[in-house]
Amino acid sequence: MITSINHTQMGRGVHGWLDSHFHFSFAEYYNPSNIHFGALRVLNDDLVQCGKGFDTHPHENMEIISYVVNGELTHRDSMGNERTLTRGQIQYMSAGTGVTHSEYNHGKETLRFLQIWLFPDKKGYAPDYGDVQFAFEDRLGQWLPLAASADNRDSAAPVKIHTDCNAYASLISPGSSLDFTVLPDRQAYLALIEGNARLQGRNGSAAELFMRDAAEITGESFTISAGPEAAHVLIIEMAQA
Repeated sequence: MITSINHTQMGRGVHGWLDSHFHFSFAEYYNPSNIHFGALRVLNDDLVQCGKGFDTHPHENMEIISYVVNGELTHRDSMGNERTLTRGQIQYMSAGTGVTHSEYNHGKETLRFLQIWLFPDKKGYAPDYGDVQFAFEDRLGQWLPLAASADNRDSAAPVKIHTDCNAYASLISPGSSLDFTVLPDRQAYLALIEGNARLQGRNGSAAELFMRDAAEITGESFTISAGPEAAHVLIIEMAQA
């Protein structure tokens, strides 16, 4: 089954310097029927104005991935890491027993990035940080592995996370298609970052998506086809809840 989610129906937080779309309950948006999707607890699509950002704040017992869409994201944390990432690059932080960090836009254009939080498979991991500076072209016409379970030794994903999930990104050229396999005991959450696309499930379900829309996919593999614009896509595949 494919269930599409129109971005205009998502939670929203607008604070002048920050404009967020909340895929799941977060901050001022609370919907008891939309807390998480399997291990995926948070997916926020954030726009951050120049010179602004999130001051130092704590996290614990959460696997956190940030995916930069446009602009520059500067991260600083209590483990001594400080990095600036740009379009198509990701950072990973295992909050574990506790860590503090800040995220700022020190660039010259509005920063857009996705905040992704995943429940860990257990509590109490030692905090950890990593980042990967992919070339944007690395995802053209294919599923680029971003992150995978630390137990999945077969995955080519450079980021290893403490939960049974696999994250991929792709840029599908106009009029082109890609297949994605969802095994019977698995499910996937798809976020259309840019462009427009059609999803066609093997069992007959389908959905039309536009920029910032999303889809929950359970019980069937599917094909995603880009429309007249390239489709920039993020998929998080995981065990069924």
